[in-house]
Amino acid sequence: MAGSTTTTRACLVALVVALAFLFSEGAAAGTAAAARRRQVRSLLRRLNKAPLVSIQSPDGDIIDCVHISKQPAFDHPLLKNHTIQMRPSYHPGGLSDDSTVATHPITQLWHQNGKCPENTIPIRRTKEGDVMRASSIKRYGKKRPGSIPKLASIDDPDASAMIGHLHALASASGENYYGTKTTINLWQPTIEGGNGFSLAQLWITRGSYQGNDLNTIEAGWQVFPGYYPDSNTRLFIYWTRDAYNQTGCYNLNCAGFIQTNNQIAIGGSISPVSLYGGSQYDIDILIWKDQKDGNWWLQVGSDTVGYWPSSIFSYLSDSATTVQWGGEVYSPDASQTSSTQMGSGHFPDEGFGKASYIKNIQVVDSSNNLKLPNGVVLIAKRPSCYNVQNGASNDGALNIYYGGPGRSPNCP
Repeated sequence: MAGSTTTTRACLVALVVALAFLFSEGAAAGTAAAARRRQVRSLLRRLNKAPLVSIQSPDGDIIDCVHISKQPAFDHPLLKNHTIQMRPSYHPGGLSDDSTVATHPITQLWHQNGKCPENTIPIRRTKEGDVMRASSIKRYGKKRPGSIPKLASIDDPDASAMIGHLHALASASGENYYGTKTTINLWQPTIEGGNGFSLAQLWITRGSYQGNDLNTIEAGWQVFPGYYPDSNTRLFIYWTRDAYNQTGCYNLNCAGFIQTNNQIAIGGSISPVSLYGGSQYDIDILIWKDQKDGNWWLQVGSDTVGYWPSSIFSYLSDSATTVQWGGEVYSPDASQTSSTQMGSGHFPDEGFGKASYIKNIQVVDSSNNLKLPNGVVLIAKRPSCYNVQNGASNDGALNIYYGGPGRSPNCP
């Protein structure tokens, strides 16, 4: 009888200990979750500036029209007393008949429900769910330095891919570049499992990964359901001055890029997109250095969107030494090649209307003139998965086709 009582007491003690452990574990988890929510709300208060007007977009975005002087850029310590340059001093001349006239103006879905008034800029509102999807609140809106691929170069072609990342691109280096202009075909590639991303963009760079001093200016379109709440094709920009370690971010999610345009929401959906074997749509992107003030200006279609002040860079306060154009896919599962599509999801040899293209590629020289780049090389680390090739041209223009379906019998 006594033994039975002892056993019962032991069981009760064990049960109490187990319940206490579970309670403490639950309390700790609750405390951690509460702390994360506080961090998220603090970040949202910093990112979302008080709007004068807000516009509900059909795709679920909320576009806040924020006074131009209250935008996130002016949180940067080097821009506290910055005077906004409302327009560039010069546009590049040369090959382009008139760089202020676009043949492919873009449409964003939020335009259907309104527009931002003068002296405001449209900013896509960051929601709690956006941040909660991120693996790190601290690095929300930033690329991860440990997994970002070295940009391909002539002397290091194998640097075009690291874990999870694959590229198919054209690269020019060996000169001083002051900008680039190109036309990028619009698509809506499928992302495997909703993770990772697919994009088409241009890179303007100087510096290196070895010294953690790589400077980049980037712009294009991306499908990135882990960052945005959907799989829409969206306009994006990026910059860094330290190889993605501490500085820079996507879009306007940190201090840096100064927007002057009240029509284009960076990070907003773009429509329409191209159809396989059907209508083709694209956007013109021009980035150039204003040699009077030193700022790097962005133009999308006919809209001058804003600029990266030269003061936020080190090497790019002068000029770039490499310019690249092409596609990139990323998958968080590095154990096998992703089935995420690049571009149209079809290989370059299928040609116009089926393969994705980047055309009329030009660079800006020291005389502020557009010209064809010299010594362009094509780089594809896994051509059986994603490839790139030159596109035919009757007028001497530089065009490329790029892309692919990813994992297949020929791409394990």
